[in-house]
Amino acid sequence: MSEAIETFWSTARRAVRSGRLAKLTLSKPRRKDPATPRNLYARPVEVKGEMVLQVTHRYADREEVKNYAPETGLDYLADQLADTYYNGDLFTLDEQLSLLQSRKGNARLRGEPARHETTTVDHNRQKYRDIPADRPYLHALGITTEDAQVTAAGRRKYKQINKFVEIVDKLVQQHPLPAGAHIVDMGSGSGYLTFALYDHLTHTLGLDVRVTGVELRPQLVEKCRGIAADNGFTHLQFVEGYIDSYHPERLDVLIALHACDTATDDALYQGLAAGAEIMIVAPCCQKQVRRDMEVPDDLRPLLDSGIMLERQAAMLTDGLRALYLQGRGYATKTFEFIPLEHTAKNVMITAVKSDKQAGGGAREQWETLKQRFGVRRHYLEELLEKGNTAASR
Repeated sequence: MSEAIETFWSTARRAVRSGRLAKLTLSKPRRKDPATPRNLYARPVEVKGEMVLQVTHRYADREEVKNYAPETGLDYLADQLADTYYNGDLFTLDEQLSLLQSRKGNARLRGEPARHETTTVDHNRQKYRDIPADRPYLHALGITTEDAQVTAAGRRKYKQINKFVEIVDKLVQQHPLPAGAHIVDMGSGSGYLTFALYDHLTHTLGLDVRVTGVELRPQLVEKCRGIAADNGFTHLQFVEGYIDSYHPERLDVLIALHACDTATDDALYQGLAAGAEIMIVAPCCQKQVRRDMEVPDDLRPLLDSGIMLERQAAMLTDGLRALYLQGRGYATKTFEFIPLEHTAKNVMITAVKSDKQAGGGAREQWETLKQRFGVRRHYLEELLEKGNTAASR
């Protein structure tokens, strides 16, 4: 065994014993054989109170997962690297090592600083949220190259994907989903976040969920359906339709990212009507309130410029949305999704169904804000009022 290979596996074993292993992948098969997985992806997980090394075998048309005792799993991976794969990548909390082997048998080791935050062992094991760049659907979506390298054009989208998955992970950890939960991504577009979300919830967290992407453009729906089928994502589907016309029998988690103007309100109304456990929206193009706003005299020096008024209208629109959700029993947070240098559409609102009784405080606050800025109507409020009227008939 060469020094490079010995160092790679001794580092891996040390990381496993100390609880500092994040993930380990083997790639670049030595032979083209449909019976050989394209790559192996291993990570530590807790199953029934015991830590195991979970190894995902990724074939062209499916995935198979097997759990091993940690040391046994490393022995298995070492045998696979020796006989079946050329390359290995090891991620620990302290470092990243890449083992590269040539067809002539030469091996070299490349080391880089770790990308992972140092946290407690238990937290890392349960909440490691990185979407690996070697996921086949990322290449199909144009984010990575064939050899699993993030492209220059895909870097911003890859960062968004991982940040989004991190946000959802925290929400479902704090508010566990029921078995068979249905997650709907309203306006799923090209499906970047939809695929990553399904992958993380089903393969990383092992949850029993169904995910549906709703998209108006038929060409995107067909493309996403094909990628889902190619990756064996059996509980991920894409349907063609408008946000306000898709009414599933069950909706546990609502997602609507960058749904333009009142389309965000249509999505929120769907979630409220269905009693969704969690809602996540990143609004954009907030024009409806802007058209109705009247600037208070004492704020004219601040809001006389078009750009400042536009920003104030966006803040008011989203602030009212959060208050409407609070008034109906949801705990809400409004925060920056990702830094502005990655996208200007960077505000996100999350809402989690709360056990606390909804009081009148939120209602009083939104009426005060509406009066302050001369807002006579808000589209979400109108939808809710129509829904209440229809329900009372």
